[in-house]
Parts: sequence; C-alpha cells; structure tokens
Amino acid sequence: MRVIAGTHRGRRLRAPRGAATRPTSDRVREAIFSIIGDCTDLRVLDLFAGSGAMGIEALSRGARSVTFIEGAPEAAACIRANLAALALTKSARVVVRDWSVAVSQEAKRGAIYDLCVIDPPYSVVAGVSSTIAGALAPLLAEYATVILEGPAQGPVPTMDGIRVIDRSDRSYGSTRVSILRVRGAGVTGES
Repeated sequence: MRVIAGTHRGRRLRAPRGAATRPTSDRVREAIFSIIGDCTDLRVLDLFAGSGAMGIEALSRGARSVTFIEGAPEAAACIRANLAALALTKSARVVVRDWSVAVSQEAKRGAIYDLCVIDPPYSVVAGVSSTIAGALAPLLAEYATVILEGPAQGPVPTMDGIRVIDRSDRSYGSTRVSILRVRGAGVTGES
C-alpha cells in the first residue's frame, strides 16, 4: 500500500495487522481521488480510518487537516506511525473512540468538514449508514463531499438525514464506492 499522488507520492504505508481492518486498495483510492478532484485546503474526516490511507492521501494532495477516527487501538497506532513516518502529525488528529462517541464529540467542539470518508466494516455498512448520516449532518460544511465505501454486493446504502445534491455509485471489484455531494447545515468558517 502506498500514497498515490501529491507531496508524498510513492511512499509506503503500513497496514494494521489482523482481519478487522481492510485497507482501501491503491486502485480504489486512486479512482476516488480522481473523482473528488482538488483537495487543497480541505478539512477532512476519516471515519473508521483503519490504516489512515484515505486521510493521508488527502493530506498528500493538499488537505488542510485530517481527523482520523478509529475505534481499534492497534489500527490507531498504525495511523500514528504512518503520520510520523511522513512528518504529517501537525496536520492530523487521531481519535481512538467508538465512531458514535467521537462524532458526537466533534459536533460538540463545533468541527466542520469539507470531505468525510466513511469506510466501516463491510458487515455493518447497511446497518449503520443512515445512523452515521444523521450523526454527521451537523459536521458537514455548507457544500461537502461524503465518500461511503461498502461491499459491491447487496443494497446501495442510504444516507438519510443528509441533503444529497449529486450521487455517484461505482463498483471496483468487491468494493462499492458512493460519492455524495451534499448540502450540509454547517458553516464555511474555521474548525
């Protein structure tokens, strides 16, 4: 696994050990960021961050900051190691908590994000996507992008509670990627 583009292009990333984490493949990451386009100055939330590869890719492409939320301490340690190896710790926060608690805390502190990457375990995607959407709504900038990864098989997950302006669903092997341009309730100011 490596950084695809930007200032850290080609640099290798560690992946957490164990079956609980499924890093987004280089091919899928490249496709996602080609669709997203310019990441310059974006505030990014990487939810269910795993190795941190998605958030690190955004930082490499010019994102202002990334908050990584990961519930597994081993995966969070891997994210920290990847950030340190690339000297990206000043632009990143790693939050080691259950996603619902962490998202609630982000809302309480008034955080606003331009890009949210959501990559939960495939076994829970359909069951939590609407719950996640409702929790994320207050964190989204006025115009934000939400990326939701899940299994290619099965129903397309819904994101009830978020006003979707545009949606694109694409499959890459066993992975489905939903890219949603949304109208958030958030402000456009600093987080």
